[in-house]
Amino acid sequence: MSSTTSPASGVSGEAPPPRIVEDCLGLVQLMSDGTVKRAPACLASADDAAPVRCKDVVYDEARNLSLRMYVPSSRAGNGGAEKLPVLVYFHGGGFIVGSFASPEFHAACARLAAALPAVVLSADYRLAPEHRLPAALEDADSIFSWLGAQEQQADPWLADAADLGRVFVSGDSAGANIAHHAAAAPGRRLAGCVLLWPFFGGERRTRSEAAYLGDAFLTLPLYDQMWRLTLPAGATRDHPAANPEAGELPPLLVAAGDRDMLIDRIREYVARVRAAAAGNRRVDLVEFPGAGHGFAILEPDGEAASELVRVVRRFVHGGDAAGPAPHSGRG
Repeated sequence: MSSTTSPASGVSGEAPPPRIVEDCLGLVQLMSDGTVKRAPACLASADDAAPVRCKDVVYDEARNLSLRMYVPSSRAGNGGAEKLPVLVYFHGGGFIVGSFASPEFHAACARLAAALPAVVLSADYRLAPEHRLPAALEDADSIFSWLGAQEQQADPWLADAADLGRVFVSGDSAGANIAHHAAAAPGRRLAGCVLLWPFFGGERRTRSEAAYLGDAFLTLPLYDQMWRLTLPAGATRDHPAANPEAGELPPLLVAAGDRDMLIDRIREYVARVRAAAAGNRRVDLVEFPGAGHGFAILEPDGEAASELVRVVRRFVHGGDAAGPAPHSGRG
């Protein structure tokens, strides 16, 4: 772990050293004195690499929060070309781990920027347990405030390539939860919302949770632990940050693997959104047979990951998002 604690002392009457209360994936430890230890992170730089160029930009100086901006290289400096939609993206990690610079999220966003194509803004946010919810949701509001200010005085890359009238919000896992809340914010006008295997919760176990559906990454103990470390002290998994109402959402695409432990909870969420929409806006659910939680991040070279990119591209550019999966559907 990267942080340090005071060494144990043999002096009589001195408080014992703090003990580990929670250990999440060997990456984050919550200590009995309230301190948090984090393992050093492996991060990818923002060096330009075909087929995109990228750079890091501070979007909230007070909280020292940044985003990584990705622009397709073919679009760089081509001011006369049609401008691209903007995809605001929040990384996964159970609200506890991860960064836009984590190699897997960096690669995923570079791929989306090139393949859609789009200007992708991959945002960092404050992590739990140091900053419990709703901190991450507040940070999402901050990035949209920053983006709104770009309409008056845009970053040169945005001014050159981005259509600020076509903004989508997206994320994977916990990042998809953040994206839902960002899209549901009153008065926020977005072109669409793309949720990848969203990380929602609830006290009642769904069938897929109770059955402990096989998943290479997300397990029931890890799911419970992440919510313990993330939600406000004393809150249950029925807290609205974990188990939200449908809300007023823009056109919505949800994608998940049918072997994801959360698949039944995801289906219930989509059903609620469809009921609230009452047929007045698009709600797509695309399921990937045999795929588990985070499949496109964990296996980026797989066919399911490639199909997911095609599904998102069709949605962003106005086509039919529904892919070949047997449980795909539109509402």
